[in-house]
Amino acid sequence: MVRSLWSAATGMIAQQTAVDTISNNISNINTNGYKTSQNEFKSLLYQELQTKTTSANGATKPIDSQVGLGVRSSSITTIFTQGSFYESTSDTAFAISGDGFFGIQGSDGKTYYTRNGNFQLAVDTNGLTLATTDGEPVLDTNGKKITFPKNIMASNLTISQDGEFMYPDEKNNPKSLGIRIGLYQFNNPSGLEKQAGSLYKATDASGAAINEATNNNIKKSSIAQGYLEGSNVQLADEMVNLIVAQRAYEANSKAITTSDEMMGQANQLKR
Repeated sequence: MVRSLWSAATGMIAQQTAVDTISNNISNINTNGYKTSQNEFKSLLYQELQTKTTSANGATKPIDSQVGLGVRSSSITTIFTQGSFYESTSDTAFAISGDGFFGIQGSDGKTYYTRNGNFQLAVDTNGLTLATTDGEPVLDTNGKKITFPKNIMASNLTISQDGEFMYPDEKNNPKSLGIRIGLYQFNNPSGLEKQAGSLYKATDASGAAINEATNNNIKKSSIAQGYLEGSNVQLADEMVNLIVAQRAYEANSKAITTSDEMMGQANQLKR
């Protein structure tokens, strides 16, 4: 009986984690660059009820006698499928088509990565710096902060598909500023560590960042100006997953109730 109580309890805990994950996905359905997460489960150790299973005449049976001890969450995997593009009125809104990430310099000086291209031009002593809405600088292909001269008009600033910033000359022809926004890829993006604000941190599991500008062995990403990438959360799928997790939670709670009733009946036999 104790095994059934424990197994059902682990099931409730695992399904609660699944509901937490689904709830986070739904709450971020309108977050730019957000990538949906998926809960993965795995069974716990099995207990041998009989070390040697034999028939009445001593012959070994083709199957042994084991009972499971429950389940737990093994991982929460991030799904990096492409999100839908939607138009933005901002001249410094950029959406990535492909597997690339923007490089961001965090407040701690470390480099983080994001798919959220909702950037702004911030004024500082060196000119205009391209930054996130939280004021964190965006990095170029050399890992340096992207800075423009103070006389730059954001409405005249354009960007090519490969990330090269352009500005019109005296004849109103787009001319390269010699600045290219950094795009980075990872061998295993699912190994990235999630941070607040749709930021990701490189880990040993994800591998080091691969600079698209210096590596010709990868498929390059492209940038669309005036667009933002929405989340890739599918609300219908999340609602179905939520119902499934709720039903599993209820089933496990029912198993606990049944086990408790059976133990109560067993205790009453001696009366």
